[in-house]
This record gives sequence, structure tokens and C-alpha cells, in this order.
Amino acid sequence: MTKRPQLPIATAALLAVIAVGAGTGAEAASLSGSRYSLARQNAQARAHDFTYIRTRSQVSYFVSKGLLVPVRPNADFDLHAVSFPYARPAVKTFVHRLASQYHVACGEPMVVTSLTRPRNHQPRNASPDSVHPTGMAVDLRRSWSRKCRNWLEAVLLSLEDRGVLEASRERWPPHYHVAVYPRPYERYVEQLARQPEQSTHLVSRGDTLWRIAQRHSTTVAAVKAANGLSNNRIYPGQVLRLPSGR
Repeated sequence: MTKRPQLPIATAALLAVIAVGAGTGAEAASLSGSRYSLARQNAQARAHDFTYIRTRSQVSYFVSKGLLVPVRPNADFDLHAVSFPYARPAVKTFVHRLASQYHVACGEPMVVTSLTRPRNHQPRNASPDSVHPTGMAVDLRRSWSRKCRNWLEAVLLSLEDRGVLEASRERWPPHYHVAVYPRPYERYVEQLARQPEQSTHLVSRGDTLWRIAQRHSTTVAAVKAANGLSNNRIYPGQVLRLPSGR
């Protein structure tokens, strides 16, 4: 088994702080990214016992063992300049599910710009704490369409609230970095599969949760619960699930 590398002292200290302060809600959900966000991603990588892949040959080895799986483009998403089109199985599931919804909501395919990257292929501006070498991360190109950006950011924030991933908006080059937490995400998908089929509402400009609830004969609290919302913030282009049995 590949020996896991030691984390830098600063990162290890952050992990200790997070372990003590978990669940306090001290850090509001956002896409701004932070040292704490990186530390949480590394904590998940270690909890899953993921190896930080160092070389191209290690990528090939992990693929041969089925620990990394191919991610191939389809009608809903494309790959752009992705040197290693492989990821953890849960990340592949995430990409396929998100891309199909993105295409419907935005009218354009989603673009993936990075998946697994071994440490000796990391770009110069990459953080030493990046989890791309574990295969649990994916980068998504930032669309020129405000509608698409609003929709994607709303979905990423919603999934972050559910504790199944960590996402950040990166400036150079403009993209969204997403670290998927495999076991929590797989449980989330399984729960969705067990739920009865639900109606949805596409949020338009000027919509509020109160107006949506009134239109569909339900309550604001029920809409928030059905979508895992912790506040009343919604975005044009966002797809909301409507409570069943209303």
C-alpha cells in the first residue's frame, strides 16, 4: 500500500481546529475558498484513506485496479485540456449527474478542465494542499452566461450545505474547483433514488420562496426542507424540488 504523505504543519493544525469546531456554523457557506476549506478537503481524503498520487505511472496503476475510472465526454459535457481523464467513481457519478442537469438548465454543455492530477503534473499556482492528486476533485469552466453561473453556483452551494462536497470559485483561470466527498455523496444519491418522484420549479427573476410556495400550495419551510436550504436565498435559473404530497 502506498504510504500517505505527511501534511504540512499548518494544514495539520487547521485539521485539529476543524475537528474541535465542527458543526459550529462559524464559517458561512460560500464559494470564496479558504485555508479551512482546503483543510476540510484533506480531512476527507484522509478519512477515505486516499493516496496522494505522485506520478503518471501511479495513475495508470490506480486505473488498472479500478480505483480510478475513465471519465469520457458526452452530449452534456466536454473535456478541455484534461491530461488525465480519470477520477474516483463517485466523482464520475457527480460529473454525469450535474452535467445533465446543467445542460437542461443552461442550454449549453458543461466543460470539465481538470480531474486527477499527479503531484508532478500540478501547475505552478496549485496549492500544495490540493486534493487533485487523490482523484476526488474536478474543475469546471466558468461560463460566460450569467444564467449558467447563477445556476451552477446555487447548486454547488446547496450540495455544500448538505456536506457532500466543498466548492470554490477560482479566478485564474476562471473556474470552479469542486472536491467531492465520495461516501457522503453516494449516500446522498442513494437517498434521492429512494424518494418518490418530485415536481420541480425553475426559479425566474423576481421569484421568492414565499411566491413559489403560494403558487404550488405549500409552505416556505416545506420548500426549504425539500431542497436542503438553510436560508431564503434563491437564484434565477435554479431548479427547486417541490414537496411531495402537498
